[in-house]
Amino acid sequence: MLTGQEIERRKQQSRELFAKAGIVLTKAEEGRIEIADFGLSDFEHTGLGVLVYVSTERCSAKELTLLPRQTCPEHRHPPIDAANPGKEETFRCRWGEVRIYVQGAATPNPKATPPPGREAWYTVWHEIVLKPGEQYTLQPNTLHWFQSGPQGAVVSEFSTRNLDEHDIFTDPDISRFTKVKS
Repeated sequence: MLTGQEIERRKQQSRELFAKAGIVLTKAEEGRIEIADFGLSDFEHTGLGVLVYVSTERCSAKELTLLPRQTCPEHRHPPIDAANPGKEETFRCRWGEVRIYVQGAATPNPKATPPPGREAWYTVWHEIVLKPGEQYTLQPNTLHWFQSGPQGAVVSEFSTRNLDEHDIFTDPDISRFTKVKS
């Protein structure tokens, strides 16, 4: 659980990363930044800043911020029903560097390291490294995780319908939505 004060501090860090990336936000957008700690209360290692621009029945667009070497944990976007075959998403690096890991031949000497104590829950090791201006598209139900480089990163995510509440995480301790300590 994070305190309200901790969430405000993390939102400020996200605003600073957006500024480094040259991404201009309105005051309303700044107020909508979500801090996701995935229920682990270890934001330095596992977490994201998330700003949702649009989320409709057909598409979603977000900005993600990651602190230096911060990780979004391993998960997949499963099929929900015939109308929702799972989320297809494209990640485009805007600033910094992001390393995405997917199913496939394991990369020898990958650049990322799983968060301490959570190594068992990182099982896919085919590495895709994105630098500013580069992008990668994931098909629905693809097991994946990602981690920023030593400076942190800002990543745009464009996807089909956003149904994050249905994401399946490898780590059973993960909760997609942050709880705030009063």
